[in-house]
Amino acid sequence: QVRVVESGGGLVQAGGSLRLSCAGSGSDFNTYTVAWFRRAPRKDREFVAAISWNLDRTEYGESMKGRFTISRERATGTVYLQRQSLTPEDTAVYYCAAKRGSAPSPNEYAYWGQGTQVTVSS
Repeated sequence: QVRVVESGGGLVQAGGSLRLSCAGSGSDFNTYTVAWFRRAPRKDREFVAAISWNLDRTEYGESMKGRFTISRERATGTVYLQRQSLTPEDTAVYYCAAKRGSAPSPNEYAYWGQGTQVTVSS
């Protein structure tokens, strides 16, 4: 079992950039596939991006392609989510999730963080 913790949220002005981090407990976090999701006010949870444990595959939500970048440190397994040119529509709670297996799909994540709030002011 792994515990995941997000960090890096906060208040950002529109046009600014974002870098969120997802760290996992345990020395084997780098063997988990990790994803980012977000939930905006009054909206359903959305899949943002995922990266496989061995860094060879990434997947992005259809509306997230070209807007977000997911990356990962090989040694620690820490996963990052970056976004330039934020808009107020990016305001949401961003969640990190992890699962065994290599497919960076939007599904079947067993371990979830508490989320980090990102608020983009206009």
